[in-house]
Amino acid sequence: MMPQEQEIGREFLRVSRRELRSSLAKIEKALAKLSDEQIWARGRETENSIGNLLLHLSGNVRQWIVAGVGGGKDHRDRDAEFAQRDAIPAAELLEKLRATLDDADRALEGVEPAALLATHRIQGYEVTGLRAIYHCVEHFGGHTGQILWAVKHATGEDLGFYRYLQGGGTAPPERREP
Repeated sequence: MMPQEQEIGREFLRVSRRELRSSLAKIEKALAKLSDEQIWARGRETENSIGNLLLHLSGNVRQWIVAGVGGGKDHRDRDAEFAQRDAIPAAELLEKLRATLDDADRALEGVEPAALLATHRIQGYEVTGLRAIYHCVEHFGGHTGQILWAVKHATGEDLGFYRYLQGGGTAPPERREP
């Protein structure tokens, strides 16, 4: 790889790790507003509860990044993520998700930029490491949006993630790129 390609690969990995952590922080802030009962509520049987989405995010990241790109063992039971009906406390769900993201962060930290072009078989798909990571980060962001919407719907509150932009404000230091 050329030096510029190496730098692009490193930046992709850095941004991917940062986006996963940013989404987790939003989920943590939002879930603090709900009871365990609200986390497991569903409008209809065909809808997923926030609890199911948290299990699903953990399973997806573990399968696509930790196992798929990072070479760990894949023990995912995707159907069980959605079949869960007995309430698991929010603290336990968040601990599982944090541990998964810690493992994913270590896996991504160990990826060399050239390895982003290596092919992996994940969920029956042949994908490059770059595609697997991109899919996983995008997927995580999509479900984060669903979780945030569900929390707003349940509480009627603005979660305030972008309140600093009102009146032409700028991002606080913790929201700026390093």
